Amino acid sequence: MKRLGFVSVLPTAIGKAMRIEATTLGRLLAITAGIILLFVAPRAAQEGLSAKADEYIKAEMQKQRIPGLSLAVIKDGQIVLAKGYGLANVEHQVPVKPETIFQSGSVGKQFTATAVMILVEEGKITLDDSISKYLDNTPKSWRGITVRHLLTHTAGMIMYPYQLGLRNDYTEDELLKHAASIPLTFQPGEKWSYSNLGYFVLGIMISKLTGKFYGDFIQERIFKPLGMNTARVINEADIIPNRAAGYRLVEGELKNQEWVSPTLNTTADGSLYLTVLDMAKWDAALYGEKILKKSSLDQMWTAVKLNNGETYPYGFGWFPSETQGRRVIYHAGGWQGFRSYIERYVDDKLTVVVFANLEQANADKIARDVAAIYNPELMAPPAKAIEDKEPKVTALVKELVQKFAEGAVDPNLFMPEARAKLFPDAAKQAGAFLKSLGALSLIELVERKEEVSNRVYRYRLTFKETILFGKIMLTKEGKIAGIQLQPE
Repeated sequence: MKRLGFVSVLPTAIGKAMRIEATTLGRLLAITAGIILLFVAPRAAQEGLSAKADEYIKAEMQKQRIPGLSLAVIKDGQIVLAKGYGLANVEHQVPVKPETIFQSGSVGKQFTATAVMILVEEGKITLDDSISKYLDNTPKSWRGITVRHLLTHTAGMIMYPYQLGLRNDYTEDELLKHAASIPLTFQPGEKWSYSNLGYFVLGIMISKLTGKFYGDFIQERIFKPLGMNTARVINEADIIPNRAAGYRLVEGELKNQEWVSPTLNTTADGSLYLTVLDMAKWDAALYGEKILKKSSLDQMWTAVKLNNGETYPYGFGWFPSETQGRRVIYHAGGWQGFRSYIERYVDDKLTVVVFANLEQANADKIARDVAAIYNPELMAPPAKAIEDKEPKVTALVKELVQKFAEGAVDPNLFMPEARAKLFPDAAKQAGAFLKSLGALSLIELVERKEEVSNRVYRYRLTFKETILFGKIMLTKEGKIAGIQLQPE
C-alpha cells in the first residue's frame, strides 16, 4: 500500500510541479519576448531611419553632383550610422567607406583651438595676453592683439594672405614675417571677420611655445589619447591608405582639385586628414573631460564679446548657435576640392558629420537634413518671403546674378578682401554655374539682419529648374563685403 500510495501521490506532485514550472516558463517566455521586442523595435526603427538617410543622401548627391560622401550620425557619443556613398576616387572608381580619409578644411580649427586651451590649462598661455608675449619681433599694430582675438576672429587680420601665392613654399618664420607685414583691417576686438591668417599665427605660436610642430603637438595630446588613429596633418608625400581625391566643377565639368604647396597645406587653419570614425571619437570625448576641463569647453562654445559689448556667434573654433529653440554648435570647412561639416545638437546629444569631395558641395544642408531625419523636431520651417523695404539692394542682387552669368561683374563693387577672394577664378566658376541655370525668374527676400558693421540680406532665387539661396553682405557705404550661393 505504501508503494501504491507512493505511486499514486507521485504523479500528483509531478503534475503540480510541472504546472508551476509551465507557469514560470510562460512568464519567463513573456518577459524574454518583451526584452527581445525592446531590442528589435529600436533596431528596426534605426534601420528605417538609416534607409531614409540613405535615400536622401543618394538623391542629394545626384542633385549636387557630389562624387563621394562620408556620413556619421552619433547619439550620446555612440555611432548610430557611419557609411560611405559614391566614389572616393573617380579615376580609379574607388568607393567611399567610413574609413575613407577626407581633408578637414576649417573643421580643423577646433583642434587648433583645443591645443591652445591645453596650453592655457597648463599655465603656458593666458587668453588675454598680447600675442607679442609669445612671438618675437611682432609689429606695433599686433600689441593689442590677444590670444582670444585670434581664436575668435576678432584680431583684425585678413582672411588669406593672397600675396603669398598658394604654390610657393614657406617656413613658419617666413609665414609669420609676411603675416606681420599685412595691415590690420580694424582694431582688435572692434569687429568679427573670419581669418584663416589668425589661425596660421596660432599654429606658429603653439610651435614656438612647445618646441614642436603644432601638428605633432595635436597628434600627441589629442589624436593619440582619443584613438583617432587616422587623423593627421595633410601630407601628400606619404602613402596614406584610403585617402580620397578632391574635385571641383568647372563649367559643369568635374576637375581634380587645384595643387597647393606642401607647406601651405600644413597650416593650423584646417589642414588635417580625418575620417568620420575619427570624428565620432572626438565627439564622444567632448561629453567628458579627457582632453579639456568642462570650463574650457564652455569657453570654446561661448559667443565672443566685442569692444562695444555686443556679441558675435563664434567661440574658439566653433559657432555656437541655436535651431528650433535648441542649442547647437557647428563648423564648416572647405579646401582643395573638399567640403566638411560637423553639427552638434547639444540638447539632443545628436551629432552629424559630413565629408564630401566636391568644392561646391553643400555639406551644411546635408548635415541639417540628416539630423531632421533622426529628429523631426530639428527640421527648420521653409523660408518665407518677407516685406522688401530696400528694393535697391534687391535690384543690385538681381543685376549681380546677371552680370556674373555674363562674365561682366565689376570687381570694384567689392571690398578688397572679398574682391581678392572672388576674382578671377571663383567669379568665373560662379558665372559659369549661374549661366547654366538660365534666366532668373523670381527673387524674394527671406531674411534681413545686422551683423556687426554689415547688413546681411538673404534671398530665394528661382530659376527654371533650380532654387538657390543667395546671401549678400553690405558695408555701411554699400560695398559688398561678401556673397554666398547655396542650393535650396
